[in-house]
Amino acid sequence: MKSTYTRQYQDFLVRIKAARKDAGMTQEELARRLKRPQSFVSKYESGERRLDVIEFMHIADALGVNASEFVESISPWSMKKKAKD
Repeated sequence: MKSTYTRQYQDFLVRIKAARKDAGMTQEELARRLKRPQSFVSKYESGERRLDVIEFMHIADALGVNASEFVESISPWSMKKKAKD
């Protein structure tokens, strides 16, 4: 199974879209910061386009989000660790 169809990736998409909205940005504003077309943001948020790690780091930076903390928050390993605590 491709990772884009996993529950974790779908959770990632929900959270990255929420991070954009929490930052008070539209897709167009974020795209402008990334120097990309608005369709780039729309396509990765909808799951039509998959993000690679470098693209994600640029997006996190544009949103003012700590990329490491963001990934840790959706990691299945960190979720298991939290359940043990």
